[in-house]
Amino acid sequence: MAVIPWPLKHAQRRMPAAATTSDDTAAMAAALIQSRQTILPKRLAAPGPRGGELAQILGAAAHAPDHGKLTPWRFVLVSDAARPALADVFARALRERDPAATPEQAEQAREKAYRAPVLMLVVVDGQCGDPAIDLSERLVSAGCAVQNMLLMATAQGYGSALTSGKALKSAGLRGLFQLAAWEQALCFISIGTVQSRKAVRARPVADSYVSTLDAQQGVVPGF
Repeated sequence: MAVIPWPLKHAQRRMPAAATTSDDTAAMAAALIQSRQTILPKRLAAPGPRGGELAQILGAAAHAPDHGKLTPWRFVLVSDAARPALADVFARALRERDPAATPEQAEQAREKAYRAPVLMLVVVDGQCGDPAIDLSERLVSAGCAVQNMLLMATAQGYGSALTSGKALKSAGLRGLFQLAAWEQALCFISIGTVQSRKAVRARPVADSYVSTLDAQQGVVPGF
């Protein structure tokens, strides 16, 4: 079982033995959210979540906001046996974009398929269910589902990252993952045991990205 990140341990130590209050729950939620950090896939190694842990991570996606109950997203786990095929897709997509790519660059592209013990593709369906529900809403739902999964992985003590790239739009990748014409490959999720971390980056304060619509003054900075 993975260890609990220290911010969550700290929050738990402050909790009384009695029933959890709303303040305690908020403190634990804040500690979890603030402890999440992107760890590049090359810094993620085995072991990764398996069995019940992986099921818990995947199950967290179901609690995302979902207008119309469409479940407009799905996740495709990449097995170890399928990594070579994905590596070929990455290398081929590179050569299609850049015919002058060197063998070394192609090998670097291939190597990305082998990083992190858990690797999955996030797929968004732009057509399922109510056609009046815009793609933008489906993407927001997918983003919330992914964040739930990242937070659950963090709570279990694992590191995680989202990666994208031009290969996501390649015909080879779409064919490998058997995507329908109305489906979009959004990103990859990588999860594993953290081997090394960068310094925690400074986060923007809410005042820098929040404003208020005021009846007299219009939109004003802050809240």
